[in-house]
Amino acid sequence: MLVDKTTLTDYISCMMKFTHLPTEFEQLKKVTQPSGARHYTTSDGVSYPSVTTILAQHTEPGITKWVQRVGKVEAAKISKRAATKGTKFHELVEGYLNNLDLPELSIFEREIFNIAKPHLDKIDNIRAQEAALFSHHLRLAGTVDIVADYEGRRSIIDLKTSKREKPPEYVQHYFMQAAAYAVMFEERTGIPISNLVLIIAVDDGMAQVMKSKRDLHIKDLLHYRDQYEAKNL
Repeated sequence: MLVDKTTLTDYISCMMKFTHLPTEFEQLKKVTQPSGARHYTTSDGVSYPSVTTILAQHTEPGITKWVQRVGKVEAAKISKRAATKGTKFHELVEGYLNNLDLPELSIFEREIFNIAKPHLDKIDNIRAQEAALFSHHLRLAGTVDIVADYEGRRSIIDLKTSKREKPPEYVQHYFMQAAAYAVMFEERTGIPISNLVLIIAVDDGMAQVMKSKRDLHIKDLLHYRDQYEAKNL
């Protein structure tokens, strides 16, 4: 059952506030190339591809088959709706974790927030949100969703939306992405992180929380990085 806007706002306003442990990071310049590939440039002029760019090799075959099945026009519409939904979800979560009251929400926005909220309330000691990071060791960069404690454990937390529940084999690239952010964060701060958490708000009114460990995904991540460099460098 959905909570109406006034009740939801009042409920949130009396919740315990989230603790922030802000971390300063070097500012990076983001450049999106005509191909859609994104690169980040450090202050000393070193350019690295984003982790999502190199992992596109993992997801591209499935996306190509899907586009062929539904058609380019319909695929473009679905992709645009999904991107809009994902962006809004990230904005709502970021504001909530920053201890802000929710803005006026549509019924759908309230529903997707309520799906995720019980899991968001397990987050605290927030060290970074939407922070651009890079690793000289990985030769990669990217923007992490959240670095914080989840259920009391320091974690990389990635937010997703989905039309339906995802089986574990469909989220391996998400874990590779989160593992990359864990390495980047440790390289930039000296603080190790081994826990990876995916919070996926699913359209059927449920949320998936999937967990893994950083070191389980580094080998596959480096495989895709090496493939990308072989083709593009």
